[in-house]
Amino acid sequence: MMSLIPIGGPLAQWDPFNQFGSLYDKFNSLFNGGSGLPLEAQWTPAMDIVEKEHEIMVRLETPGMERKDLKVEINDNMLVVSGERKYEHKDEKDNYHRLERGYGSFTRSFRLPDYVDQNHIKAECKNGLLQIHLAKVPGKKKELKSITIN
Repeated sequence: MMSLIPIGGPLAQWDPFNQFGSLYDKFNSLFNGGSGLPLEAQWTPAMDIVEKEHEIMVRLETPGMERKDLKVEINDNMLVVSGERKYEHKDEKDNYHRLERGYGSFTRSFRLPDYVDQNHIKAECKNGLLQIHLAKVPGKKKELKSITIN
């Protein structure tokens, strides 16, 4: 019969100094923007890149953004996605207890493989998700290049 031992050892020792790091971060967050509320926190939308048989699909989480707030471009064989989520200015009389959503401009980019057909790219924004479909050139394969190490 197995004995029940907590993960990480029999008993973890309590370190009172371990809490200072998070306390320091919380204290410093009071001074973001001078008022305790970040005016434009830097943020970057999460991005997934999925390669399928006939396409590469890029998904970005863009909650609260509309199509007019986003831009998708190809520049020098790079897919560049940019946009801006503006701060929703509320009544200053409101008493915020926490303001964690990020606002401001972002840019995400990655190099397109040679087998992407740059003339057949589609983008759609729906329910806070930007999806970009990059069609592959039929018959063109990925090339694996082996590099000799000296």
